[in-house]
Amino acid sequence: MSGAALVLAAALDAAAALLHLGVIVGGPAWYRFFGAGERLARMAEARRWEPAVITLAIAGALATWAAYALSGAGVLPALPLRAPVLCAITAVYLLRGLVIVPALLRPRGPATDFAIWSSAICLGFGAVHLVGVIQRWDAL
Repeated sequence: MSGAALVLAAALDAAAALLHLGVIVGGPAWYRFFGAGERLARMAEARRWEPAVITLAIAGALATWAAYALSGAGVLPALPLRAPVLCAITAVYLLRGLVIVPALLRPRGPATDFAIWSSAICLGFGAVHLVGVIQRWDAL
Protein backbone atom coordinates (compact mmCIF):
# COMPACT_ATOMS: atom_id res chain seq x y z
CA MET A 1 0.00 0.00 0.00
CA SER A 2 1.09 3.60 -0.64
CA GLY A 3 3.26 5.39 1.87
CA ALA A 4 1.78 8.80 1.02
CA ALA A 5 0.49 9.45 4.55
CA LEU A 6 3.90 8.73 6.07
CA VAL A 7 5.57 10.97 3.48
CA LEU A 8 3.15 13.72 4.54
CA ALA A 9 3.93 12.91 8.19
CA ALA A 10 7.64 13.25 7.43
CA ALA A 11 7.03 16.62 5.78
CA LEU A 12 5.11 17.81 8.84
CA ASP A 13 7.87 16.59 11.17
CA ALA A 14 10.54 18.26 9.05
CA ALA A 15 8.59 21.53 8.93
CA ALA A 16 8.26 21.47 12.72
CA ALA A 17 12.00 20.81 13.04
CA LEU A 18 12.79 23.75 10.76
CA LEU A 19 10.38 25.95 12.70
CA HIS A 20 12.24 25.12 15.91
CA LEU A 21 15.52 26.13 14.26
CA GLY A 22 13.80 29.34 13.21
CA VAL A 23 12.85 30.00 16.83
CA ILE A 24 16.51 29.82 17.81
CA VAL A 25 17.41 32.34 15.10
CA GLY A 26 14.35 34.49 15.79
CA GLY A 27 15.29 34.87 19.42
CA PRO A 28 13.21 35.87 22.44
CA ALA A 29 10.26 37.26 20.48
CA TRP A 30 9.92 33.96 18.64
CA TYR A 31 10.19 31.95 21.87
CA ARG A 32 7.29 34.01 23.22
CA PHE A 33 5.21 33.90 20.02
CA PHE A 34 5.52 30.13 19.66
CA GLY A 35 4.65 29.51 23.30
CA ALA A 36 7.97 28.40 24.76
CA GLY A 37 7.24 30.42 27.86
CA GLU A 38 8.50 33.55 29.48
CA ARG A 39 11.30 31.75 31.32
CA LEU A 40 12.95 30.52 28.10
CA ALA A 41 12.35 33.88 26.42
CA ARG A 42 14.09 35.69 29.27
CA MET A 43 16.96 33.22 29.17
CA ALA A 44 17.29 33.86 25.42
CA GLU A 45 17.30 37.61 26.10
CA ALA A 46 20.14 37.06 28.54
CA ARG A 47 21.95 35.13 25.79
CA ARG A 48 22.06 31.97 27.88
CA TRP A 49 22.77 28.75 26.04
CA GLU A 50 19.95 26.63 27.51
CA PRO A 51 17.05 27.78 25.29
CA ALA A 52 19.03 27.12 22.12
CA VAL A 53 20.20 23.69 23.30
CA ILE A 54 16.69 22.65 24.38
CA THR A 55 15.17 23.89 21.13
CA LEU A 56 17.93 22.28 19.07
CA ALA A 57 17.28 18.96 20.84
CA ILE A 58 13.58 19.22 19.98
CA ALA A 59 14.46 20.02 16.36
CA GLY A 60 16.78 17.02 16.28
CA ALA A 61 14.08 14.73 17.65
CA LEU A 62 11.59 16.01 15.07
CA ALA A 63 14.11 15.51 12.26
CA THR A 64 14.68 11.96 13.49
CA TRP A 65 10.92 11.42 13.48
CA ALA A 66 10.82 12.64 9.87
CA ALA A 67 13.50 10.11 8.96
CA TYR A 68 11.51 7.31 10.61
CA ALA A 69 8.36 8.35 8.76
CA LEU A 70 10.27 8.31 5.45
CA SER A 71 11.68 4.92 6.36
CA GLY A 72 8.19 3.66 7.12
CA ALA A 73 7.00 5.01 3.78
CA GLY A 74 9.74 3.06 2.02
CA VAL A 75 11.56 6.19 0.86
CA LEU A 76 14.56 5.55 3.13
CA PRO A 77 16.02 2.16 4.08
CA ALA A 78 14.61 0.41 7.13
CA LEU A 79 15.76 2.07 10.34
CA PRO A 80 16.23 0.11 13.57
CA LEU A 81 13.03 -0.71 15.43
CA ARG A 82 11.04 1.09 12.74
CA ALA A 83 7.57 -0.22 13.65
CA PRO A 84 7.76 0.34 17.42
CA VAL A 85 9.40 3.74 16.97
CA LEU A 86 6.69 4.85 14.54
CA CYS A 87 4.06 3.64 16.99
CA ALA A 88 5.76 5.58 19.80
CA ILE A 89 5.99 8.75 17.70
CA THR A 90 2.31 8.45 16.85
CA ALA A 91 1.43 7.91 20.51
CA VAL A 92 3.48 10.92 21.62
CA TYR A 93 1.72 13.20 19.15
CA LEU A 94 -1.75 11.88 20.01
CA LEU A 95 -1.18 12.02 23.76
CA ARG A 96 0.30 15.50 23.52
CA GLY A 97 -2.75 16.56 21.53
CA LEU A 98 -5.14 15.10 24.09
CA VAL A 99 -3.50 17.00 26.96
CA ILE A 100 -5.89 19.83 26.16
CA VAL A 101 -8.95 17.83 27.24
CA PRO A 102 -8.36 18.08 31.02
CA ALA A 103 -7.33 21.72 30.58
CA LEU A 104 -10.63 22.48 28.87
CA LEU A 105 -12.58 20.74 31.64
CA ARG A 106 -10.90 22.35 34.64
CA PRO A 107 -12.95 24.94 36.49
CA ARG A 108 -10.11 27.48 36.86
CA GLY A 109 -10.73 28.92 33.44
CA PRO A 110 -10.19 28.19 29.80
CA ALA A 111 -6.98 26.95 28.29
CA THR A 112 -4.76 29.44 26.51
CA ASP A 113 -4.97 29.94 22.78
CA PHE A 114 -1.48 28.46 22.48
CA ALA A 115 -2.51 25.32 24.37
CA ILE A 116 -5.53 24.85 22.12
CA TRP A 117 -3.66 25.44 18.84
CA SER A 118 -0.62 23.38 19.76
CA SER A 119 -2.83 20.51 20.89
CA ALA A 120 -4.82 20.66 17.66
CA ILE A 121 -1.60 20.63 15.63
CA CYS A 122 -0.26 17.64 17.57
CA LEU A 123 -3.55 15.78 17.14
CA GLY A 124 -3.41 16.47 13.41
CA PHE A 125 0.20 15.30 13.15
CA GLY A 126 -0.66 12.23 15.20
CA ALA A 127 -3.64 11.42 13.00
CA VAL A 128 -1.51 11.61 9.85
CA HIS A 129 1.11 9.34 11.45
CA LEU A 130 -1.60 6.92 12.59
CA VAL A 131 -3.11 6.68 9.10
CA GLY A 132 0.37 6.14 7.66
CA VAL A 133 1.28 3.44 10.16
CA ILE A 134 -2.02 1.64 9.54
CA GLN A 135 -1.58 1.87 5.76
CA ARG A 136 1.97 0.53 5.86
CA TRP A 137 1.71 -1.87 8.81
CA ASP A 138 2.32 -5.00 6.75
CA ALA A 139 5.48 -3.47 5.27
CA LEU A 140 6.84 -2.32 8.62
